[in-house]
Amino acid sequence: MNISFYHTALRSKVPFKPADAKRVKIYTCGPTVYHFAHIGNFRTYVFEDLLRRTLKYLGYGVEQVMNITDVDDKTIRESVAKGVTLDEYVEPYTKAFFADLKELGIEDVEHNPKATDYIPQMIEMIEKLIVKGVAYAPGDGSVYFSISKFPTYGALSNLKLDELKEGGSDRINSDEYDKETVSDFVLWKGYDETRDGKVFWESPWGKGRPGWHLECSAMANSLLGETIDIHCGAVDNIFPHHENEIAQSEACNGHPFVRHWLHSEHLIVDGKKMSKSLGNFYTLRDLLNKGYHGREVRYLLLSVHYKTQLNFTMEGLEAARHALQRIDDFVQRLQGYPHEGQKDLTAHLEEVDKQFKQALADDLGISQALSLLFDLIREVNSLIDSEQLKSARAVLKLLKSWNSILNFIHFDFSIDIPDEIQQALIDRNSARARKDWQEADRLRDLIKNAGFVIEDSPTGPILKKH
Repeated sequence: MNISFYHTALRSKVPFKPADAKRVKIYTCGPTVYHFAHIGNFRTYVFEDLLRRTLKYLGYGVEQVMNITDVDDKTIRESVAKGVTLDEYVEPYTKAFFADLKELGIEDVEHNPKATDYIPQMIEMIEKLIVKGVAYAPGDGSVYFSISKFPTYGALSNLKLDELKEGGSDRINSDEYDKETVSDFVLWKGYDETRDGKVFWESPWGKGRPGWHLECSAMANSLLGETIDIHCGAVDNIFPHHENEIAQSEACNGHPFVRHWLHSEHLIVDGKKMSKSLGNFYTLRDLLNKGYHGREVRYLLLSVHYKTQLNFTMEGLEAARHALQRIDDFVQRLQGYPHEGQKDLTAHLEEVDKQFKQALADDLGISQALSLLFDLIREVNSLIDSEQLKSARAVLKLLKSWNSILNFIHFDFSIDIPDEIQQALIDRNSARARKDWQEADRLRDLIKNAGFVIEDSPTGPILKKH
């Protein structure tokens, strides 16, 4: 099946052609573990999970790197302020990040390198850039990349070098210090005891630590090779981070760095940029504390195409909850369907599955894929109502296949129900059978107050968590 993705640098949708027809190499920029990741971050990670799962569903093997930035301005600043080592400071946030990924149903990737484990490779890369004449050490302990020596700089972000110089330091990342031109960026930061505390590594240029941009290039090169198939991130990574990655990687290796760039659009909250000062800043933990679940957040983050700005609202989360309840009800109807009607859906399910794959192969068309899911629910529910469905198992099999991508469909609805509540349901059914409505209502309220609800199913009333 032909696959196409929107290519950021080319500004158009193009066919996807990995170097290896059987294995796709992906690099995704992971978190800077100075605090808990917020839902804007997770919008990107959920998009990358959809990409990974789609490629696997369409027959590719995947080797993916998601790095952990454990050394940068923020992690150093916070660790120094709190008087703890860098490792001590980042450890709880690193653990929290992986717990959040699990809560959101994001699949483990093959490599999660920490930047601090690749310092020797970063130093080696800087040395090569100096030898090639595209990096320089002014003698203050730092090393900079000279972007005037890299003629194609700006191709990804569609920015011209003159524009960068005119824009001043605000157009360039803050991860830099004195240099020959305002647009050059830091590869190695010389040590400053007041700023860096005890965080430093020895290098040919003295004590210091790597620049943020260099970290990703070194880890990508070490784990995936000089050229990778896909590099992902959010749109705010395009410049300067990804632009700088391209410059230092290609200047060092002499080969194209990335075949295909994919970037997800911003997430806003209630129509505004997410900000602590506006009170609309949410981590995943904030939403869990409000009573929502990871798969509800996943559904909402997944349901809007990655190239479209996502407006995150509590109403949207409620809509996600209702959509998942509709899916849950459908799955349970299928699981409890006792009949074997005349309507064989085998050919129809094969066609719908083909359309589902085509939708995702076309730049991860999740909206069309979800439309197919809900169209199928409506069609099959109608057949269940009329007892015409021939095989519920075939529909369940297709849903399980789709869920290898979506990962928000539940199939196990077993819950721990106390014996007294189970008995209350039996007694209520008996009371209804003898038309003792007062007793039936009393038992219904008892069940409800215990945190359960009674729902009808093809096999009779069942208990579900409220």
